[in-house]
Amino acid sequence: MRIKVVKVDLPKISSLVKETYEYSDSFKSEFIDEEKEIDILTVTRAFFSFSPGWIGKLFVLRNKIVTLFGLKTGGDLQQKEEVLQNFKGEIGDKVGIFKVYNKTENEMILGENDAHLNFRVSLLIIQKEGTKKELIISTIVHFNNWFGKLYFLPVKPFHKLIVPAMLKSTLKNLEK
Repeated sequence: MRIKVVKVDLPKISSLVKETYEYSDSFKSEFIDEEKEIDILTVTRAFFSFSPGWIGKLFVLRNKIVTLFGLKTGGDLQQKEEVLQNFKGEIGDKVGIFKVYNKTENEMILGENDAHLNFRVSLLIIQKEGTKKELIISTIVHFNNWFGKLYFLPVKPFHKLIVPAMLKSTLKNLEK
């Protein structure tokens, strides 16, 4: 199955619309949930379970660079599998640098606050007709200072590639 990803506006039903931000993007794709068993926790675990190798390499590079500036890193990737097995998606739970800030039946808000910027990622499931569902991944970024804006300049073009790739990866993971 070819997965089609489309850039969309930040969904008005997302709790992110209440936040303050200077940058946002959203991408959506459809999937089939024949058994009607795919919930927001399943999607979130799939989101973190596998990502394309090039994204992992970018995160390793990012962590090496930001450590020099005293910024937060995602921690040990070796422990990720164990963390995911125990992940309940409760407010305050963490996977790498991603902390759960809010959770509803259809949306998980993850992110982090750091000295230079705060970011949130929304994983939002929308029920369509029959067994069709949409998954929308949205990101918002609030810059806390000039360094946040400077930091995000080289990140932004990669971000527009990473999120669609992560959306495809998440849906492929859900197919398994």
